[in-house]
Amino acid sequence: MEIIQMFMHSAAKEEPSIPVLRYGKNALSVAIPKAYDTITYVQHDTVDLDERSSLLRIRQALEAPIGTPPLRELAAGKGRAVILVSDGTRLCPTSLLLGPLLEELNIAGIADQAIDIVVALGLHRKHTADELERLVGKEAYNRVRVHNHSPIAEDCVHVGTTSLGTPVEINRTVAEAPLRIVTGNIEPHSLVGVSGGVKAMIPGVASHRCIEANHSLSLKVKAAPGDPDNDIHRDLEQSLSFLPIDFLLNVIVNHDRQVIHAVAGHIIDAHRAGVSYAADLFVVPVEKRYDIVIVSPGGSPKDLQLYQSLKALRNAASFAKPGGALILVAECPEMLGNGIFQFWIETMPNRERMVARLQQNFVVGAHKILHIDEVLRSYKVYLHSSLPTHVTELLGFIPAPDLNGAIASETCHPDTTVAVMPFGALTYPRNG
Repeated sequence: MEIIQMFMHSAAKEEPSIPVLRYGKNALSVAIPKAYDTITYVQHDTVDLDERSSLLRIRQALEAPIGTPPLRELAAGKGRAVILVSDGTRLCPTSLLLGPLLEELNIAGIADQAIDIVVALGLHRKHTADELERLVGKEAYNRVRVHNHSPIAEDCVHVGTTSLGTPVEINRTVAEAPLRIVTGNIEPHSLVGVSGGVKAMIPGVASHRCIEANHSLSLKVKAAPGDPDNDIHRDLEQSLSFLPIDFLLNVIVNHDRQVIHAVAGHIIDAHRAGVSYAADLFVVPVEKRYDIVIVSPGGSPKDLQLYQSLKALRNAASFAKPGGALILVAECPEMLGNGIFQFWIETMPNRERMVARLQQNFVVGAHKILHIDEVLRSYKVYLHSSLPTHVTELLGFIPAPDLNGAIASETCHPDTTVAVMPFGALTYPRNG
């Protein structure tokens, strides 16, 4: 299918300009009183991206796996299987993936009652029964067991320790299964370089201690978005020597969860094939920096929580001039999205103390404060959200309940340059 680059530093528009930004499950019309550029990832013509086409790509990937026999051959004689799926904050269209996977397992002789689905929550909140059913789809929910992952120590099994000191502790149901299958979507990731692949296991179904140890490597290692060639990602892949993954099914999707591409097979080889494809879509060269960048994560689920929305803010910062303004448009109906993060913000005396403490003793969840500090040291940040005013201010942001008023206040100078990032959570910078 032909790839077309819909917007990337698009031509300036005539005033007045009114872009529409996704905000939760709705959209906001934003008035910009001057010309602006739009920065977003490479998008596909939507003609061939309906559900039928998405399923076809998934099935084609399963029929031609990379680096392994077909799943039905791997599963033959196994007796039981576990499938790891992404949680509800991700764009992965899990319900589309599960039908073909269950079909493959049934053909291999593994009955529905011998299949478990584990939601790879990492340290995200557990899902309600209704959320689990929506996530995996009604058919799969009624056919097989679906579990929330638990990261507490007694629910995980220690299987080894990596050379960088990460204790590999994995969900007991996953560790004890004779056949392990991972699913997910591939997109750039600021911490480990790229999502998908082994991330379904760590942090997906790992213990709190394991997740924190791996995440703490980010104090010393800086990953390039879209590139898995870094020590944090290698640490994840080293865990496979202790507990192998038998089969991978990953997809590359747009902001509407439509499947652009799918890969299946070997946990590393198939993933790498998808990584190169994703990097070409989602990593955008920083060709110009702007005085103001207005950014939306792209609506739900990317702006369910500030925890997730910060990814879009950090991406936007790379396109702004130092000393410039960032305006984040993110609903955040689930507030900050992490209890530890919220506790630190609401109780610690100031950001300087928080940062110093985290640099001495990394705490996962609270580590998002390091990301906030990284941005606030160089930029003014406005936030238009459903967060209470006091929470926004404690974060160090400027509340912007009147979004257009905030934009107008920052665009009054005639020479001000403005950019809009409508899908900031999928648009990553490439510097140099």
